[in-house]
Amino acid sequence: MKIKQEDNSKKGKFFIEIDGNQEAEMTYTYAGQDKIIIDHTEVSDRLKGQGIGYKLVEAAVEFMRGKEIKAIPLCPFAAAVFKKKHDAYKDVLA
Repeated sequence: MKIKQEDNSKKGKFFIEIDGNQEAEMTYTYAGQDKIIIDHTEVSDRLKGQGIGYKLVEAAVEFMRGKEIKAIPLCPFAAAVFKKKHDAYKDVLA
């Protein structure tokens, strides 16, 4: 399952499509040049229980590290993942 990304330099998302249907997404909005606000994560019933939400967060972390930007996780799910994996992700927290 491949995680795709769309980004227009104002906002963006990481998502998974299956047979042309978006089945999971994590959306974000830029807060200046060096921060993103993760505001929503959603996984369809079809993919629940497979760790897809975690994979979306991991894709975002890799993106942020590559661009040297930080995250403000306002989405409750993303905030919980960042808290749980604080030591692994603290370098990208704003």
